[in-house]
Amino acid sequence: MTDLKFGWLFAVAVSVLSCVVEQGGAVAESKPMSGQPGANDDLAAALRSHLDVLSIEIGERSIVRGDGLDRAKDYIAETFRAAGLSVREQEYPYNVRHVANLIAEPPGASEDGAPLLIGAHYDTVPDTPGADDNASGVAVMLELARWVARQRPAAPVQFVAFTLEEPPNFATRHQGSRVFVRELVARGETVRGAVILEMVGLTTPKQEYPFVLRWAGYPEAGNFIGVVGSQASRAFGKKVLQAMRRYPALPVESLFVWFNGWVLPDTRLSDHTSFWDEGLPALMVTDTAYFRNPYYHTPADRADTLDYAFMARLVESMKLVIDELAVP
Repeated sequence: MTDLKFGWLFAVAVSVLSCVVEQGGAVAESKPMSGQPGANDDLAAALRSHLDVLSIEIGERSIVRGDGLDRAKDYIAETFRAAGLSVREQEYPYNVRHVANLIAEPPGASEDGAPLLIGAHYDTVPDTPGADDNASGVAVMLELARWVARQRPAAPVQFVAFTLEEPPNFATRHQGSRVFVRELVARGETVRGAVILEMVGLTTPKQEYPFVLRWAGYPEAGNFIGVVGSQASRAFGKKVLQAMRRYPALPVESLFVWFNGWVLPDTRLSDHTSFWDEGLPALMVTDTAYFRNPYYHTPADRADTLDYAFMARLVESMKLVIDELAVP
């Protein structure tokens, strides 16, 4: 992919923003674009199995009601352990109950240096099965963890399933990733970089864009994965992009924003900003969420709308990222 320099374009819309962009917009209709080369059928089936459990058997995973959030936590922990990873719960109180992030590490993990972190939130808003948002991100993380457990990387790798990313807790002290980062910083620790998987399963034949990007030369089809970073995360992001683009079956587009995304608030809507706001390098990897997915936060965000071949290609691409960055 070619990075599109478009500071002049945003200068018209937002004078303080200059970015390297390759990202996307919204669609009126969603249809998986399966059957493209490079898909791994067994991996796609494994991803679908995770989606069936999280978005069909469990369904809504909201803090507001029901036991879906706890059932999802248990499923993720069991899946990590079955793959051979050690798991610990980062539990904390929320109103009259307790919630937890899950932190998993592969066997024989090195303790030397800051870890490469792969994360995804596992909660939903009420009244949605949350297939794309965010069972898709959790499924990709689980399959990456299964693979990493067999590789035994030479440098630390952590997988973190975050709780309470969704409203009413987003951007509050109760948000799971903010609890994680707050405790990380309090211990005087850091990360090599965090890659947050946020809605990674939907493709469409046609993708629209925000007004200021409609003539910037983006792909017409919604078949790419987006990588969003802050300017402070650019060096880390470039390494991630370089690795991902070694897998040409998955088109990758990127965006780096100034001022931790405050000039473009749509770029701040996931757990990566908990790291940005503490000066830590982090990226959001995404199918562009509501800029592509018309089912965002609705009952129609179902498993049968997703493209599992696309998700399998993302897993393969992220394996190259881990190979590249999980080194001493």
